[in-house]
Amino acid sequence: MFETRKYLAPLLSVSLLALAVPLSAQTITAADTVPADSRTPPAYGGFGVDLSGRDLSVKPGDDFERYASGKWLDAATIPADRAAVGSGEDLDEAVQAEVRDLIIHAAPDSKIGALYTSFLDEARIEARGNAPLMADIARVRAIHTKEAFARYMGGTGGVFGISLYGLGVSSDPQNPGLNVLEIDQDGLGMPNRNYYLDAQFKPQRDAYTAYVEKVLRAIDEPNPAGATSDILAFETELARVSWAAEDRRDLARINNHYTTSQLADYAPGVDWAAYFDGAGIAPQKTIWVTTDTAVRDMAALFAKTPLATLKAWEEFHVAYQASPYLGKAMVDARFGFRSTLYGVTAISPRWKRGVYLVSGSLGEMVGQAYVDRYFTPAAKAKMEALVANLKAAMGARIRASSWMGADTKLAALDKLARMTVMVGYPDKPRDYTGLSVDSHDLYGNSLRAGRFNNAYEMAELGKPVDRTRWNAPAQTVNAFNESLQNQIVFPAGILQPPFFDSNADDAVNYGAIGAIIGHEISHGFDDQGRKIDATGALRDWWTPQDAARFDAEAKAFGEQYAKIDIAPGVAVNPKLTMGENIADFAGVQVALDAYHVSLGGKPAPVLEGLTGDQRFFLAFAQAWRSKVREAALRSQVATDPHSPARVRVLVPLANVDAFYAAFDVKPGDKMYIPPEKRAHIW
Repeated sequence: MFETRKYLAPLLSVSLLALAVPLSAQTITAADTVPADSRTPPAYGGFGVDLSGRDLSVKPGDDFERYASGKWLDAATIPADRAAVGSGEDLDEAVQAEVRDLIIHAAPDSKIGALYTSFLDEARIEARGNAPLMADIARVRAIHTKEAFARYMGGTGGVFGISLYGLGVSSDPQNPGLNVLEIDQDGLGMPNRNYYLDAQFKPQRDAYTAYVEKVLRAIDEPNPAGATSDILAFETELARVSWAAEDRRDLARINNHYTTSQLADYAPGVDWAAYFDGAGIAPQKTIWVTTDTAVRDMAALFAKTPLATLKAWEEFHVAYQASPYLGKAMVDARFGFRSTLYGVTAISPRWKRGVYLVSGSLGEMVGQAYVDRYFTPAAKAKMEALVANLKAAMGARIRASSWMGADTKLAALDKLARMTVMVGYPDKPRDYTGLSVDSHDLYGNSLRAGRFNNAYEMAELGKPVDRTRWNAPAQTVNAFNESLQNQIVFPAGILQPPFFDSNADDAVNYGAIGAIIGHEISHGFDDQGRKIDATGALRDWWTPQDAARFDAEAKAFGEQYAKIDIAPGVAVNPKLTMGENIADFAGVQVALDAYHVSLGGKPAPVLEGLTGDQRFFLAFAQAWRSKVREAALRSQVATDPHSPARVRVLVPLANVDAFYAAFDVKPGDKMYIPPEKRAHIW
């Protein structure tokens, strides 16, 4: 499945998806609104907001999330197979149903049809048992030296197995026109280092321990209990030297470059020649080593760890990753562990798991079919026009900034002007001719698809960056800022109702999709994005004085998040979430500016007793409404640069002056912040 990289800023986490959608091909003004008596009713209420979901017993200035969505939150039930329910999650479910319809109507002998058929053929899968897996396990057991083990790790890209390091191809932050090899820390079976080291995750560690031993028994490990203990001890040591999540988003810290020979000198515990040989990678003049000290310290751990432990670790991870494509016993064992991670109580229906496999393995092929049915050229044009409106509003905020000097403003405006926009789908279809799919071989299909997609990525190594390539298929329910390419991306999957409705009020559309577009634009100017220039190069183009003022405001803003309890004993880590928090705050302000401009100097109509600004803020809040299981919420806070939905509503709005005016928020209200203490970033 598609996974975002740390320097590609998505709108949402993978597990807690949300939205974005199209408006008119021209700037929409109140005068352009179709008369209500000749329109199709909007999906929600009379003008696009779910008024029945509000809790009017709550003052807007005390808790705007509860005011906007309190009754919905009280009534919402999270399905047993999901970690959350809400606006974004429901849209993702709808898109998966649309993709399923495409898949089941694909020709049986097509790649899409054959892959899906192979996943649904449970009788054949059960009959084969663990036989396909054991062939891969045998290859691990045949390793007799650490040199051979390093070579094996190098070859795990795209197939079942684990490595100490993740390999990828990225535009070089020092030379953004060139693709270079990227190396990052890896090697853990749980989400990140916190799960090994923090007391709150002991239940997850216990579940992981039990799962590791169960898998080792299933693959006939001679001493499963002892091997489990060794694996957990090894991964815990890897966790200790791994970087914390907040450090991995610090562009200054991850800007580390080595040649192949320099890397071997820096991290001598691994036979790098064998490792790169296994990966099929020739010596490189430039390797971007993001988490460099972790890479070095993991190499040292590798050198001192017995080969038997390394092999048991590898065998377990081969089986863990292969489990979704094996029989029910292996599938259920894997789910038992992962249910503890996220609090879900039932496994997703098989059709849904099959859709994710096909959509992830044949992403752009499925995406083309999705676009042909669900996305029109007119919708693409409308979205591009709206993005242009929001870029103009961001430019106006930059020009009006009271804390930014003239030189920094010019550089910021240049970056904004050169920010490219990708909407809907790639212009050039991807060729899947070389991928073989067999309707009777799920295990083989998953391996062949993994190798094929890994080779597709690695083929770009050393080539000029192709700025027309997409890192997500068209059916993706998300939006992105490609930081190192100064590019914002809105796939077709999120460009649809219920978060944009052509029959809804303009204020609602600006409050939902407008704030999302503003969010992605402003990532170019958040605490890390501001360190990347208009070309995508890592360069601090700010004056020291402007940077100091920005950092002071950002720090004070982040402290507001840390004061809100998300779950018992859990608060947001503002260092991890700073970029997304700033983008949320800037996004809502830029969208509100754009909405006001769209009115053309005329007053907004009052609809069902609500002013234009009130409808805007309600739409913003309801776009983020979400009910999440506590285990998933704890995971999000520990691993995800996005704050939980509740604080994505409360904190930004508490710093927006227009929100106070719209809902008559006054001293004594719980959200009230004195004007002089409100954040002023963008």
